[in-house]
Amino acid sequence: MSIPGMRRAAVGLTALAVAALGAVATSPEQADARPKPVDVTLLALNDFHGNLEPPSGSSGTIAGQAAGGVEFLSTHLAELRAAAKKKNTITVAAGDLIGASPLLSAAFHDEPTIEALSMAGLDYASVGNHEFDEGAAELLRIQNGGCHPVDGCADGTPYQGAGFQYLSANAFKTATGKPLMAPYAIHKVQGVKVGFIGMTLEGTPEIVSQQGVAGLTFADEAVTANRYARELRRQGVEAIVVLLHEGGTQAATGGINDCVGMTGPIVDITNRMDPSIDVVVSGHTHQAYNCDINGKLVTSASSFGRLVTDIDLKIDRRTGDVLSAAAENVVVSRDVAKDPKQTALINRYKTVLGPVAGRQVGETTQAITRSQETLFGTSLGESPLGNLIADAQFAATDDEQGAVAAFMNPGGVRADLDAGLVTYEEAFTVQPFANNLVTLDLTGAQLYCVLEQQFVTGRTLYPSSTVGYVVDPNGTTGTVADPCAGTRVVRGSLTLGGTAVDTAATYRVTVNNFLAGGGDGFSALTGGTNLVTGQIDLDAFVAYLTAQSPVSAPTLNRIRTTAEVPAA
Repeated sequence: MSIPGMRRAAVGLTALAVAALGAVATSPEQADARPKPVDVTLLALNDFHGNLEPPSGSSGTIAGQAAGGVEFLSTHLAELRAAAKKKNTITVAAGDLIGASPLLSAAFHDEPTIEALSMAGLDYASVGNHEFDEGAAELLRIQNGGCHPVDGCADGTPYQGAGFQYLSANAFKTATGKPLMAPYAIHKVQGVKVGFIGMTLEGTPEIVSQQGVAGLTFADEAVTANRYARELRRQGVEAIVVLLHEGGTQAATGGINDCVGMTGPIVDITNRMDPSIDVVVSGHTHQAYNCDINGKLVTSASSFGRLVTDIDLKIDRRTGDVLSAAAENVVVSRDVAKDPKQTALINRYKTVLGPVAGRQVGETTQAITRSQETLFGTSLGESPLGNLIADAQFAATDDEQGAVAAFMNPGGVRADLDAGLVTYEEAFTVQPFANNLVTLDLTGAQLYCVLEQQFVTGRTLYPSSTVGYVVDPNGTTGTVADPCAGTRVVRGSLTLGGTAVDTAATYRVTVNNFLAGGGDGFSALTGGTNLVTGQIDLDAFVAYLTAQSPVSAPTLNRIRTTAEVPAA
């Protein structure tokens, strides 16, 4: 039975909670005779993305503190368990533990991260979209163990698999209709059952390469959660927690334990969930929040292991119902002792990785960030680092494939570049997906459609220096079915190499294979013809840094508005 979630400071039995006990006590003696609730602590994280070492720059701070790093995360988890009753503590995660990882983890297909989180005591995790980056077969190997089918056991030791259980309720094998992995788990604590349902976002196929989700079908999050909640209740489970890799965003004024002006998919999904679901541990948006949505406690612990959500449940011993739920996002500060076992793991993989990571590949004159400039009051504009990557991809394909432009997707830019020397490891952290560059033919009309689709998807394509165009804030936005109907991009303003684009002419354009396959909702790119696959995007980026060093941040003047360029 779901009881409204509440802040840690507001823990206590509400009238509804008391009613759920079945009989209201009429005297202190009767109250004392009632069995005490079972206290259960959930320790939750999400979107770890293989950050074994403390992230650098702004990614390594939160709430004004330096945070993150698995050596410190492991210690904080141990201390939180010690503060609670260890046997009553369950450690969970809401997806994207791996994928888009720094080199130290990614070079070994994220086996180090799985090993580290298993060692840190993780019990259950939902599958995020990045768990599908290398496909369903690789995800099953990550769960069950065994050497990589191509690279073998890269560190020279057998990979044992995860010491925790991945849960995937809404990813189904298309051929059989059966879940890819266990949809839920039941965990007993002092005789009461707690059910965990795990799932990723329904839109996973739109943000993962088609190879990664081949043979899979993804179902609606709320419908799936309700289905398995009913199944759990038939097995006598009344305390139900959903580990969901989908989330939302609160207003900028909200702190890590606030829920100010909450928006995003998590709101609608939670509102459609059955009342029997008590807690939703969410993720995907890399945000921190602590919410009560429709009587359910909904949390998220930002990203990269910088926070742990400490959730306290009180569960009725007789009925198994959750009487109260409260949470607090705790900063994984670096002022605690490092877990020596995690330090040993990091050092072992660093030794195997060897000198590759520290090889100097270039130099920057200043920090070059991935942050987007404001466009129409939202962060939908250009990015210094995004533009730089687009320039690198253009440079890799202009002479080779005849490209006249290149575009980069924002989700593929994963970290900032600090000022000074750039190592291979730092470049890898910026572009960890190993996507191939694809150069294809698009007509001018198709190019306009691709640009209009930005306003449908809510994602800006970072353009190479050869591209320029003007956006009208008063223009209309197309639809998912017909993005070309939009009029945000001023017709006649699109230029390539300074020359206006002819809608009937054909142009060679470079993107990565993720975008070429319609990733991030850019279906207009799938209409390209004469596709030629080139080098890995990281290789192009490294080559550009080396050739152009010292590199400075590009000027953000490739996308302009009608306020900057009045109509003729």
